[in-house]
Amino acid sequence: MKAVILAGGKGTRLRPYTHVLPKPLMPLGEDDPMPILEVVIRQLERYGFRDVTIITGYLTELIETFCGDGRKFGVRLDYRREVAPLGTAGGLTLIDKPDEPVLVINGDILTTLDYGAMHDFHRVRGAAATIASYPREVKIDFGVLEFGDDPHVLTGYSEKPEYSFQVSMGVYILDPSAWDYLTPGQAVTMPELLEAMRTTGRAVHCYRQKCYWLDIGRHDDYATANEIFDDRRAAFLGRPDQAVLKMGRDD
Repeated sequence: MKAVILAGGKGTRLRPYTHVLPKPLMPLGEDDPMPILEVVIRQLERYGFRDVTIITGYLTELIETFCGDGRKFGVRLDYRREVAPLGTAGGLTLIDKPDEPVLVINGDILTTLDYGAMHDFHRVRGAAATIASYPREVKIDFGVLEFGDDPHVLTGYSEKPEYSFQVSMGVYILDPSAWDYLTPGQAVTMPELLEAMRTTGRAVHCYRQKCYWLDIGRHDDYATANEIFDDRRAAFLGRPDQAVLKMGRDD
Protein backbone atom coordinates (compact mmCIF):
# COMPACT_ATOMS: atom_id res chain seq x y z
CA MET A 1 0.00 0.00 0.00
CA LYS A 2 1.14 3.52 -0.77
CA ALA A 3 1.41 6.53 1.53
CA VAL A 4 2.37 10.17 1.06
CA ILE A 5 3.87 12.22 3.89
CA LEU A 6 3.44 16.00 3.73
CA ALA A 7 6.68 17.47 5.11
CA GLY A 8 7.16 20.74 3.25
CA GLY A 9 6.06 23.34 5.80
CA LYS A 10 8.38 25.82 7.53
CA GLY A 11 7.03 25.19 11.04
CA THR A 12 6.97 28.89 11.89
CA ARG A 13 5.10 28.34 15.17
CA LEU A 14 8.01 26.23 16.47
CA ARG A 15 10.69 28.83 15.86
CA PRO A 16 13.51 29.22 16.79
CA TYR A 17 13.92 25.40 16.66
CA THR A 18 12.81 25.25 13.04
CA HIS A 19 15.41 27.79 11.93
CA VAL A 20 17.86 24.88 11.90
CA LEU A 21 15.61 21.79 11.62
CA PRO A 22 12.50 21.13 9.53
CA LYS A 23 9.60 20.41 11.87
CA PRO A 24 9.31 16.71 10.87
CA LEU A 25 12.89 16.15 12.11
CA MET A 26 12.24 17.63 15.56
CA PRO A 27 13.21 14.91 18.08
CA LEU A 28 10.75 13.25 20.45
CA GLY A 29 11.82 11.84 23.81
CA GLU A 30 14.70 12.56 26.15
CA ASP A 31 16.22 9.12 26.77
CA ASP A 32 16.39 7.86 23.19
CA PRO A 33 15.30 10.73 20.90
CA MET A 34 13.58 9.90 17.62
CA PRO A 35 12.51 12.43 14.96
CA ILE A 36 8.77 12.83 14.51
CA LEU A 37 9.12 11.81 10.88
CA GLU A 38 10.82 8.54 11.82
CA VAL A 39 7.96 7.71 14.18
CA VAL A 40 5.47 8.29 11.34
CA ILE A 41 7.45 6.17 8.86
CA ARG A 42 7.86 3.29 11.30
CA GLN A 43 4.13 3.36 12.03
CA LEU A 44 3.33 3.26 8.32
CA GLU A 45 5.60 0.26 7.84
CA ARG A 46 3.95 -1.52 10.76
CA TYR A 47 0.52 -1.15 9.17
CA GLY A 48 1.65 -2.31 5.72
CA PHE A 49 2.37 0.99 3.95
CA ARG A 50 5.82 0.31 2.54
CA ASP A 51 5.77 2.46 -0.61
CA VAL A 52 6.17 5.99 0.77
CA THR A 53 6.66 9.36 -0.92
CA ILE A 54 7.72 12.38 1.12
CA ILE A 55 6.76 15.81 -0.24
CA THR A 56 9.35 18.30 0.95
CA GLY A 57 10.02 22.00 0.57
CA TYR A 58 11.79 23.58 3.52
CA LEU A 59 15.29 22.26 4.37
CA THR A 60 14.72 19.35 1.98
CA GLU A 61 18.32 18.19 2.06
CA LEU A 62 18.20 17.45 5.78
CA ILE A 63 15.12 15.25 5.40
CA GLU A 64 16.57 13.35 2.45
CA THR A 65 19.91 12.86 4.20
CA PHE A 66 18.31 11.51 7.36
CA CYS A 67 15.72 9.22 5.74
CA GLY A 68 17.70 8.06 2.71
CA ASP A 69 15.99 5.43 0.59
CA GLY A 70 13.98 4.12 3.55
CA ARG A 71 15.63 0.73 3.84
CA LYS A 72 16.59 1.31 7.48
CA PHE A 73 12.86 1.71 8.21
CA GLY A 74 11.75 -1.24 6.09
CA VAL A 75 10.08 0.91 3.41
CA ARG A 76 10.84 2.30 -0.06
CA LEU A 77 11.16 6.07 0.09
CA ASP A 78 11.15 8.59 -2.72
CA TYR A 79 10.84 12.36 -2.66
CA ARG A 80 9.06 15.19 -4.44
CA ARG A 81 10.20 18.74 -3.79
CA GLU A 82 7.97 21.81 -3.93
CA VAL A 83 9.80 24.69 -5.64
CA ALA A 84 7.12 27.07 -4.34
CA PRO A 85 4.60 26.37 -1.55
CA LEU A 86 1.57 24.51 -2.95
CA GLY A 87 -0.61 24.23 0.15
CA THR A 88 -1.51 21.07 2.01
CA ALA A 89 -2.94 19.35 -1.08
CA GLY A 90 -1.28 21.04 -4.07
CA GLY A 91 1.92 19.06 -3.58
CA LEU A 92 0.05 15.91 -4.58
CA THR A 93 0.26 17.14 -8.18
CA LEU A 94 3.97 16.27 -8.04
CA ILE A 95 2.91 12.61 -7.93
CA ASP A 96 1.45 10.74 -10.88
CA LYS A 97 -2.22 9.87 -10.51
CA PRO A 98 -2.27 6.57 -8.61
CA ASP A 99 -4.27 3.48 -9.50
CA GLU A 100 -5.34 2.69 -5.92
CA PRO A 101 -6.28 4.58 -2.74
CA VAL A 102 -3.40 6.49 -1.13
CA LEU A 103 -2.91 7.39 2.51
CA VAL A 104 -1.88 11.03 2.92
CA ILE A 105 -0.55 12.13 6.31
CA ASN A 106 0.97 15.23 7.82
CA GLY A 107 4.57 14.60 8.85
CA ASP A 108 4.25 16.32 12.24
CA ILE A 109 1.59 14.42 14.18
CA LEU A 110 1.86 11.98 17.07
CA THR A 111 -0.90 9.38 17.09
CA THR A 112 -1.74 5.75 17.75
CA LEU A 113 -4.27 5.65 14.91
CA ASP A 114 -4.42 2.30 13.10
CA TYR A 115 -3.81 3.32 9.48
CA GLY A 116 -4.54 -0.17 8.22
CA ALA A 117 -8.00 -0.21 9.81
CA MET A 118 -8.70 3.22 8.34
CA HIS A 119 -7.70 1.98 4.89
CA ASP A 120 -10.07 -1.01 5.26
CA PHE A 121 -12.88 1.33 6.35
CA HIS A 122 -12.32 3.48 3.27
CA ARG A 123 -12.60 0.50 0.93
CA VAL A 124 -15.66 -0.99 2.63
CA ARG A 125 -17.49 2.34 2.60
CA GLY A 126 -16.68 2.98 -1.05
CA ALA A 127 -15.65 6.54 -0.27
CA ALA A 128 -13.78 8.84 -2.64
CA ALA A 129 -12.01 10.34 0.37
CA THR A 130 -11.83 9.56 4.07
CA ILE A 131 -10.75 11.92 6.85
CA ALA A 132 -9.51 10.70 10.24
CA SER A 133 -11.60 12.51 12.85
CA TYR A 134 -10.80 13.27 16.50
CA PRO A 135 -12.88 14.83 19.33
CA ARG A 136 -11.64 18.07 20.88
CA GLU A 137 -13.06 20.16 23.69
CA VAL A 138 -12.54 23.93 23.53
CA LYS A 139 -13.11 26.03 26.63
CA ILE A 140 -13.79 29.74 26.28
CA ASP A 141 -12.31 31.61 29.25
CA PHE A 142 -14.80 34.47 29.03
CA GLY A 143 -18.50 35.04 29.39
CA VAL A 144 -19.99 34.55 25.92
CA LEU A 145 -22.80 36.93 24.89
CA GLU A 146 -25.49 35.95 22.38
CA PHE A 147 -27.58 38.28 20.23
CA GLY A 148 -30.48 38.03 17.80
CA ASP A 149 -31.30 40.39 14.95
CA ASP A 150 -30.68 43.42 17.15
CA PRO A 151 -26.96 43.47 18.06
CA HIS A 152 -27.71 45.58 21.15
CA VAL A 153 -30.22 43.24 22.79
CA LEU A 154 -28.84 40.28 24.78
CA THR A 155 -30.54 36.93 24.08
CA GLY A 156 -28.20 34.68 26.06
CA TYR A 157 -25.20 34.74 28.39
CA SER A 158 -22.94 31.69 28.99
CA GLU A 159 -20.14 31.82 31.54
CA LYS A 160 -16.95 30.13 30.24
CA PRO A 161 -18.74 27.59 28.03
CA GLU A 162 -17.14 24.46 26.59
CA TYR A 163 -17.73 23.38 23.02
CA SER A 164 -17.17 19.95 21.46
CA PHE A 165 -15.85 19.53 17.93
CA GLN A 166 -14.67 16.79 15.62
CA VAL A 167 -11.40 17.92 14.05
CA SER A 168 -9.27 16.60 11.22
CA MET A 169 -6.26 14.60 12.39
CA GLY A 170 -4.30 15.42 9.25
CA VAL A 171 -4.65 11.84 8.01
CA TYR A 172 -6.56 11.09 4.80
CA ILE A 173 -7.25 8.29 2.34
CA LEU A 174 -7.73 9.59 -1.21
CA ASP A 175 -9.02 7.65 -4.19
CA PRO A 176 -7.35 8.29 -7.58
CA SER A 177 -10.33 10.49 -8.51
CA ALA A 178 -9.00 13.15 -6.09
CA TRP A 179 -6.23 13.92 -8.58
CA ASP A 180 -8.88 15.04 -11.09
CA TYR A 181 -9.51 18.05 -8.85
CA LEU A 182 -5.87 19.16 -8.78
CA THR A 183 -4.03 21.41 -11.21
CA PRO A 184 -0.22 21.16 -11.49
CA GLY A 185 1.48 24.23 -10.05
CA GLN A 186 -1.69 25.51 -8.40
CA ALA A 187 -1.71 25.88 -4.62
CA VAL A 188 -4.69 24.29 -2.86
CA THR A 189 -5.41 23.28 0.72
CA MET A 190 -6.74 19.91 1.79
CA PRO A 191 -10.06 21.43 2.98
CA GLU A 192 -10.49 23.07 -0.44
CA LEU A 193 -9.82 19.77 -2.22
CA LEU A 194 -12.20 17.80 -0.04
CA GLU A 195 -14.94 20.43 -0.30
CA ALA A 196 -14.59 20.46 -4.09
CA MET A 197 -15.01 16.68 -4.12
CA ARG A 198 -17.95 16.73 -1.73
CA THR A 199 -19.86 19.50 -3.53
CA THR A 200 -19.58 17.66 -6.84
CA GLY A 201 -21.13 14.51 -5.43
CA ARG A 202 -18.07 12.54 -4.36
CA ALA A 203 -18.51 10.65 -1.09
CA VAL A 204 -16.28 12.06 1.67
CA HIS A 205 -16.46 10.00 4.86
CA CYS A 206 -14.97 10.39 8.34
CA TYR A 207 -13.21 7.66 10.27
CA ARG A 208 -13.33 7.63 14.06
CA GLN A 209 -11.23 5.37 16.25
CA LYS A 210 -10.35 5.31 19.93
CA CYS A 211 -6.75 6.50 19.85
CA TYR A 212 -4.35 9.23 20.92
CA TRP A 213 -3.57 12.21 18.69
CA LEU A 214 -1.59 15.42 18.96
CA ASP A 215 -0.65 17.95 16.31
CA ILE A 216 2.89 19.05 17.14
CA GLY A 217 2.57 22.62 15.92
CA ARG A 218 3.16 24.79 18.97
CA HIS A 219 5.75 24.90 21.72
CA ASP A 220 3.39 23.61 24.42
CA ASP A 221 2.20 20.79 22.14
CA TYR A 222 5.80 19.82 21.42
CA ALA A 223 6.58 19.70 25.14
CA THR A 224 3.51 17.48 25.72
CA ALA A 225 4.51 15.20 22.84
CA ASN A 226 7.97 14.70 24.37
CA GLU A 227 6.49 13.65 27.71
CA ILE A 228 3.90 11.32 26.17
CA PHE A 229 6.41 9.70 23.82
CA ASP A 230 8.88 9.00 26.63
CA ASP A 231 6.21 7.53 28.88
CA ARG A 232 4.41 5.40 26.28
CA ARG A 233 6.83 4.70 23.47
CA ALA A 234 5.49 1.16 23.05
CA ALA A 235 2.02 2.49 22.28
CA PHE A 236 3.43 4.41 19.31
CA LEU A 237 6.06 1.94 18.10
CA GLY A 238 4.98 -1.43 19.50
CA ARG A 239 2.33 -3.93 18.45
CA PRO A 240 -0.79 -2.51 16.76
CA ASP A 241 -3.08 -3.77 19.55
CA GLN A 242 -1.14 -1.78 22.15
CA ALA A 243 -2.43 1.48 20.69
CA VAL A 244 -5.90 0.86 22.12
CA LEU A 245 -4.88 -1.01 25.25
CA LYS A 246 -2.45 1.60 26.51
CA MET A 247 -4.00 4.89 25.42
CA GLY A 248 -7.59 6.07 25.61
CA ARG A 249 -9.35 8.62 23.46
CA ASP A 250 -8.79 11.50 25.89
CA ASP A 251 -5.56 10.25 27.47
